[in-house]
Amino acid sequence: MPAVAVTGNSRMQAIVSGSPEVARQLADFHGVPEVVDYSGYDDLIASDRIDAVYIALPNSMHADYTIRALKAGKHVMVEKPLATSMSESEAMVAATRESTAFLMTAYRLHNEPGTHGMIEAIRSGKIGEPVFFTSTFGFQSLLGNHRLQANHWGGALPDVGVYCLNAARHVFAAEPIAVQAMASRPSGDPRFAEIDAGLAVTLRFPGDRLAQFFCSFGSGTSESIRVVGSSGELILDPAFKFDSALRLTVRADGKETIIPFQQVDHFSGQIAYFSDCILTRTPPEANGEEGLADMRALLAIDEAARCGSTVRLDPQSFKAGISTSMLRSFSPTTRRLLV
Repeated sequence: MPAVAVTGNSRMQAIVSGSPEVARQLADFHGVPEVVDYSGYDDLIASDRIDAVYIALPNSMHADYTIRALKAGKHVMVEKPLATSMSESEAMVAATRESTAFLMTAYRLHNEPGTHGMIEAIRSGKIGEPVFFTSTFGFQSLLGNHRLQANHWGGALPDVGVYCLNAARHVFAAEPIAVQAMASRPSGDPRFAEIDAGLAVTLRFPGDRLAQFFCSFGSGTSESIRVVGSSGELILDPAFKFDSALRLTVRADGKETIIPFQQVDHFSGQIAYFSDCILTRTPPEANGEEGLADMRALLAIDEAARCGSTVRLDPQSFKAGISTSMLRSFSPTTRRLLV
C-alpha cells in the first residue's frame, strides 16, 4: 500500500477485506476512498471505478478471485504461486486469453536492479557458461500465519522456494526437466503440524546443468544465490528480501568485483511496471505463462518430496526473459501503518 502513491501512474481506489475495521484504518491512512467486503467484490469489478486488481490472498483463493476479475475485464496482478494446482493455474491463463485484460504474476524481483545486474553479468559472459546454481531462502515464521496451513497450500516451498526456483530458471534461461527433493519437519514444533519446516531441492536443466536450493520457515535468516560458471562464479547476497540492499560479487580471471546496489522499493517498481503495461497495452513479461512454468516445477518438487524419487518433467520452451525495459527504481517508502 505505501508503494502505490510514489509510482506516479497508479492509485488505490478500494481495499477488499473481511476485516472492515482494520481495512478502514488502512484506507484512512493511505487515502483510499472505498472499503469493500468480499460480498461486494463482484460489484466493484463490474464497475468503472477500477482498472486493475492486486490479489494478495492466501494461495487457495488466488484462482477464484483472479478469474472473476478477468471475466469482468479487469487486469490482475496476483501473488505467486499462481494457484494451488495445475488445473486452477491453467484456468487462470485461459481466462486471460479470453479477456481483454492482462494477468501478471507478482515477481517483484523482475523489476529490481540487483536481479537485473545478476542476469546481465551472466548474459554478458562474465563467468562463462552457467553450469551450477545454488540458493537459500529461509527465516523463522511466526505461529498463526496462514502460510503454515496446509489447506492454503502453505509452506516454505510455495512461499519462498518459488523465488529460488524462478531465479534458477532465469539464470539458465531454461525449464527444469527433472527434480528431486527431501523435506524436514521437526517433531514438537506446533508451527509444522501441517507443513514441512524446510525443503532441499535438486533440479536438472537441459545441457546437464544442475540447480539446488534450500527453503525454510524454521531457519535463521538466509537469502543468497551462487552461480558457478565455466570460467568464474557470482554471488548475490542478499538476494531476495524486499528490505535488503542486494549485493553482487563476481569472481573471474583471478579478480573479485563487488557491486553494491542501491536499496529500492520493490513494490513501487512492480506496480509502476504493471501500470505501464496497462497504459501502453504491452503484455507483461511475468504473465500467467511465467507463473504456470513455476507451478509445473513446484508441484513436481512437492511430488518428489512425498514419493522420495526423481520426478521427470516434459520438456518445455523457456518463454520469458527479464529485459532492461522492465527495470524500475524508486526510493524505499517509509510512511506505513502496521495494524
